[in-house]
Amino acid sequence: MLEIEWSDVLAMVESLQVPLIVLGVALVLALVVTIAARGRVPRTRKFVRSTTWIAMMLVAVVSVMSMLYGGLRNTLNLASGDGVLSDATVAHMNDLGASIAEEGMVLLKNEGGALPLEKGSAVNTFGWASTNPVYGGTGSGAMSENHDKVTLLEGLQEAGFQTNQALIDFYTTYRSDRPDIAIAIAKAEWTLPEPAAASYPQKLLTSVQSHSKTSIVTISRSGGEGFDLPWDMVGQIEEQPAYSYKENSTQYKDFEAGQGYLSLSRSERDMIDLAKKNSETVIVVYNGANVFELGDLEADPQIDAIVWAIPPGQVGFKALGKILDGEVNPSARTTDTFVADTTKTPTSKNFGSFMYTNLSQHDYTHPVRKTLQRASFVNYVEGIYVGYRWYETAAVEGAIDYDKEVVYPFGHGLSYTTFEQTMGDLERADGKVSVEVTVTNTGTVAGKDVVEIYHTPPYTNGGIEKSAVNLLAFDKTEKLEPGASETLTLSWDEGDMASYDDRRAKAWVLEAGRYVISLRSDSHTVIVGKDLDLARTITYDSADRTHNGDKVAATNHFDRARGEFTYLSRADHFANAAAATAAPTDFALPEEYVDSFYSQVNYDPKKFDKDSDTMPTTGAAGEIVLADLHGAAWEDPKWDQLLDRLTVEEMNELIANGGYQTTAVPSIGKVQNLDVDGPMALKNNFTGVGSIALPVEMAVAASFNVDIADQYGKAIVVMAKEMGVSGWYAPAMNLHRNPYSGRNFEYNSEDPVLSARIAATMVKAVQDEGVYAYIKHFALNEQENGRNFKLATWASEQSMRELYFVPFEESVKDGGATAVMSAFNYIGNTYAGAMPELLNTVLRDEWGFRGTVLTDYFGTYGYQMADQSIRGGNDLMLATVKTTNYVTDFSATSVIAMRTACHNILYTAANSWVYEKGTPDDPMLLWEWIAWIGAAVLTLVAVAPFVVALRRFRGRARTLAVDSGRKA
Repeated sequence: MLEIEWSDVLAMVESLQVPLIVLGVALVLALVVTIAARGRVPRTRKFVRSTTWIAMMLVAVVSVMSMLYGGLRNTLNLASGDGVLSDATVAHMNDLGASIAEEGMVLLKNEGGALPLEKGSAVNTFGWASTNPVYGGTGSGAMSENHDKVTLLEGLQEAGFQTNQALIDFYTTYRSDRPDIAIAIAKAEWTLPEPAAASYPQKLLTSVQSHSKTSIVTISRSGGEGFDLPWDMVGQIEEQPAYSYKENSTQYKDFEAGQGYLSLSRSERDMIDLAKKNSETVIVVYNGANVFELGDLEADPQIDAIVWAIPPGQVGFKALGKILDGEVNPSARTTDTFVADTTKTPTSKNFGSFMYTNLSQHDYTHPVRKTLQRASFVNYVEGIYVGYRWYETAAVEGAIDYDKEVVYPFGHGLSYTTFEQTMGDLERADGKVSVEVTVTNTGTVAGKDVVEIYHTPPYTNGGIEKSAVNLLAFDKTEKLEPGASETLTLSWDEGDMASYDDRRAKAWVLEAGRYVISLRSDSHTVIVGKDLDLARTITYDSADRTHNGDKVAATNHFDRARGEFTYLSRADHFANAAAATAAPTDFALPEEYVDSFYSQVNYDPKKFDKDSDTMPTTGAAGEIVLADLHGAAWEDPKWDQLLDRLTVEEMNELIANGGYQTTAVPSIGKVQNLDVDGPMALKNNFTGVGSIALPVEMAVAASFNVDIADQYGKAIVVMAKEMGVSGWYAPAMNLHRNPYSGRNFEYNSEDPVLSARIAATMVKAVQDEGVYAYIKHFALNEQENGRNFKLATWASEQSMRELYFVPFEESVKDGGATAVMSAFNYIGNTYAGAMPELLNTVLRDEWGFRGTVLTDYFGTYGYQMADQSIRGGNDLMLATVKTTNYVTDFSATSVIAMRTACHNILYTAANSWVYEKGTPDDPMLLWEWIAWIGAAVLTLVAVAPFVVALRRFRGRARTLAVDSGRKA
């Protein structure tokens, strides 16, 4: 989600229209009365004028207070918090951030034992990015500026490396700051300001040769919320006028035709050549979250080592120096498949926004930006074959040359020592399978190792689509000294090996046959495999036989979101690959979906009212308050007593004002709960105060260590409670469908199992301590382009259930999540934040979720409507200003939906840490004291002259009366 969009200020003004109108009317009346009094007796005229202006001042005071306690109250409450962390917490979080980064940086290549380098040795640091590395991302994943950060160079220097100051000065003089991403989007300023090779003075190169024989070359790429990375640099330049850096007007001719942002530019290649010519040992550090094209560097014998420094947050670059000199033995693994050409994945031609040609009635012009927002679509044509599932299966089927297409497999990572892994026998009991793996350090230095278990299911040509390789379970050893061993037990449900058949059985199916359970060092390299024979097929399609603890048996609910295109199929060795993965040619939404494609243009809630619905009780008397429900089950009958007390107006306010909070409801003892952005840190977008930024979620996933995820969650709890925070807009758990997704830094992996284990562990850690985590973005929010412009996402139900839903499912079932953030996009032709099949049928009915569903940022996008959302299972609007976040239809059908939404919101709030000791204090905040004192002073200032004027008027009146009597 986004930080507050200041472009929505018009909507804020609209929310204040009543008090502003009152103030305006008062001014007009004052002027009218003043003009009317012009012909009166001077004393009377003066009295009327003063009285009128005094009345106007009082009206102004009342109007301003109305604004403060109306449309602006919630915003002011949020902005009034401080939430500054204690010094002890800052120190602890810095230590934790560094330790997470130590396990979250991947050693990709290490020829001839080039690493580790000698402690305290001299090194040259090539690359402009060495002076301006990437710490995180933008948008909700951005870091707070409240805390100091450790730079890449400081990380090297703290480890004792002697860096070449001449090179550092050269880069900082060239450009001292990283280009602003917002400008990059608008002006196609994507290339890093890497100096051209010709600009390196000979004196500088001489200093390189004399300083050290070792050079560290840094290449970085950034990403963020709201945009995807450009996959055709030359094409983008041709479409948009190039914006040149003043230092180098040729920057935008730095890529070859067909190259994307995730490939080396000409200047970067030339700079690497300089490093090779002037050094004996060259270490490349890739600093970014999106997998990069490293094939040429992997094959280059003059590149001795490559380290993937996933954005490490506030202080994580400390880990880089420790890894390079061997103080820390790297143990991370790749979360994604590194491919030779990132622009040629199965998703590449169906990634991005493709505009509909027959939905012009839904065109929407943003009220401030004046940009035209048109309905668009994206087709998930690849089905289940995402990431390694495609490359491994296509290799088995002979459809690709694996070694040419894949540079580093999923789950790949090197160490400074060697390990031996042995696999025990498979054990089956009560629907579970387990196996013991013994890991022995056979090398000369201490280190940790990762155990990865995969399964290969039986496949019938033309049958249920199945990947040849699927991650089942993983674990990580403790630090093992040379010669030491550790035995890990890994287990999984038999149902984890099932496939979802959305064409025939329309259910989860575990087919009979031989399953190969393999121990691998990565998704491609088999250490040993063992057969697991299943004698009969199990179909999970009844109440007494559901899949992995579902409350009701899963079946098809998203046939309407399948689309009318060909899906990639394994049949006949992927015979349809070229046709299925081609770019779309039909840009018209099928007519059967047009009328039910809703936005603010054509949605009428009354169309969906039910005459049979009965108006629920509202505004009833009672003594029960929210704190009485702390710890109570969602089904507890006491909830009806509490909900009966709410008025329709109170419910509407609670539902509408969910931006970074759940608002106070004084009548039932509900105080305001503060919710903040994540996931790297906790950020109050109103005050700018934020916590320490830990490494991005990808770094946690790369550790393959659930203990790290647990520590991450517990750290969030500590910071949340110090900042007075109840809810965390995180963790994010969409998948890396395509390398160019701008938000991949915020998501875990291309693999659903790795993503799910890491995410669910984080969620459980925070939920157990009373902080509710808004798991996001539910669902199919795998790209940023067009995400809030009515982006229709079409996908097979099999891919939804086997891939994209899995992290959310486990975060509910195993993590205990009580909050969800829905996605911006449409699923099929229905907005995800108003889709009952998604939010009620699957999330609540199948998985058993209890709690709040929140929209993503409720901006002026032309399609988000509270009326539609609450009927579709979305309870809370992430809005900070008044737009269509308020319910407008108050039929029985609507009020029933409002009541259910409030039940869900209050259930989540009641079970937060805020209510652990009963109803918390809700003192007046500083701004309220200031406002009331100011109002009192202004009232006295206004009334005092009135009293004086009145007394003078009466005195003069008596004098006139006496004088008149005398004259008479």
